[in-house]
Amino acid sequence: MSGQGSGGNVLAAICSFFIPGLGQLVQGRILAATIFFVLVSVNYSLAATGILFFMAIFGFIFHLWAIIDAARYKC
Repeated sequence: MSGQGSGGNVLAAICSFFIPGLGQLVQGRILAATIFFVLVSVNYSLAATGILFFMAIFGFIFHLWAIIDAARYKC
């Protein structure tokens, strides 16, 4: 990929919007993809139980972080 702002980074950010970590996976960053996917999934799952509903805030923050990280990644 050409670097920040390239079409590849835009595609990666869009992928991370739908599935957290998918953008990092598209970029070939397997560890980052796994970490973002697990962090967001665990937080959203805890929020879905209803008992720890505030965890949705942390899930949203990590999800947003995954999108921004995919968009700003430099090779």
